[in-house]
Amino acid sequence: MPREIIHVQVGQCGNQVGTAFWQAIVEEHRLDPSTGRWNGTFDKKTGKASGFSDEDGDGIPDELENVNVFFNETSQGDGMFKSHRTPRALIVDLEPGTVDVIKNKDVGSMFNPSNMIFGNNGAGNNWAKGHYTEGAEIVEDVMDATRKEAEKADCPQGFQLFHSLGGGTGSGMGTLLLLKIRDAYPDKITCTYSIYPSPKVSDTVVEPYNAVLSTHQLLENSDETFIIDNEALYNISHNVLKLKSPTYDELNKLIAQVTCGITASIRFPGLLNGDLRKLGVNLVPFPRLHFFLVSNAPLQAAAATGKMSMNVKELTAQALSATNFYSNVKPEDGKYLATSFVFRGKSPSQDANKKTQNTISTQDVDNAMLQTQETKSDEFVDWIPNNMKSGVVSTPGNYSPISATFVANTTALKGIFQRLATQFGAMYRRKAFLHWYKGEGMDEMEFQEADKNVRDLITEYQDKEDAEYEEGSDEDEMEGSD
Repeated sequence: MPREIIHVQVGQCGNQVGTAFWQAIVEEHRLDPSTGRWNGTFDKKTGKASGFSDEDGDGIPDELENVNVFFNETSQGDGMFKSHRTPRALIVDLEPGTVDVIKNKDVGSMFNPSNMIFGNNGAGNNWAKGHYTEGAEIVEDVMDATRKEAEKADCPQGFQLFHSLGGGTGSGMGTLLLLKIRDAYPDKITCTYSIYPSPKVSDTVVEPYNAVLSTHQLLENSDETFIIDNEALYNISHNVLKLKSPTYDELNKLIAQVTCGITASIRFPGLLNGDLRKLGVNLVPFPRLHFFLVSNAPLQAAAATGKMSMNVKELTAQALSATNFYSNVKPEDGKYLATSFVFRGKSPSQDANKKTQNTISTQDVDNAMLQTQETKSDEFVDWIPNNMKSGVVSTPGNYSPISATFVANTTALKGIFQRLATQFGAMYRRKAFLHWYKGEGMDEMEFQEADKNVRDLITEYQDKEDAEYEEGSDEDEMEGSD
């Protein structure tokens, strides 16, 4: 039984990134964007599909096996091969322009029109407008649509939210929706893909206010938050992909690649499957420390594509390299608490007649994980032994025959929060721009609480980084507890 995920995208940035994600997974599941039908070959005489990959030999194409995780079957057609499908997605914004743009995309016709909910006034980069006034006016409509989507699912596993933290709608209304979803579905996993502001790529003056207020909410209401920042994406585009002036579409495709990798083990059959709950259990040692660094491999310039032969060792090295990180942090700035690798590619047994180049074997994965822990032991905290999780998905991604997605809980992320807290403090001391927020009914106490919460988080990261494992301390504590 598929464990469905309900997708919510909020604000201009969240909608652009979310739509890139849908374009990528429609392609991976070989669906026709105009009809939502499977694009594979279908034999009318036998009533079966032909010429597809079928890892477990059950007669169902791998692309369709778990397609219901992200897609509703709206009409059966001639069985599952000809069924029409619509994304389990809610498209939310406080101004109608973004929704019109999505409707004009090739996947636009797939979305359920009643799940596109928008206001008319916008949030004007004001977190308070998104959270308390404009956003509050349409949030019940969004929750009604969310409830309908949840009722269509057989066994919903959780929710994923795409939003940015610098503007007003994604940050203010995004965190309001997160709060409402947590209240309505306390037993479901809520994960967010959050685009954090970065110093060199700053679009808004009041970003530090919006980001700190949002982080305060994410700390309380999110189970897993994947941090992405535009500066890191620009660095990847310039230094790795050799793009002179990358467009937002190209940056969004980069984010779509990594989100496809994170969700691959839920969407396709594999040798070592994972899901949102497993990811949380293995990567979140303490409830508040649920912010993740992500990276992807291979990332290479278009000119180099096809010239390099990849293997698990090379993928692991690339994914662990700071040049591939989707957040502007360096591994030496902190220590890894726990990490997860998802490898994608056919297993050697599937291509028995070919060379084992561009294939993934579990033996290679285990060896790479062991070697990484031995050679990079000083980059991991010593009080969590064996803190690397791995998974193998036998359906390759679209952009490479084999690939790896790396998700890490690292104390290096404190650098992002430190920078935000510093910028927030500089403006808040002068009470700059506060009248815009107070005018929407906010109190200064909320700013102070958010600031304190983020600074406490930085202290927690530092404590965990400095903690050391002392031989014999376990026995002493256990004796004391008796």
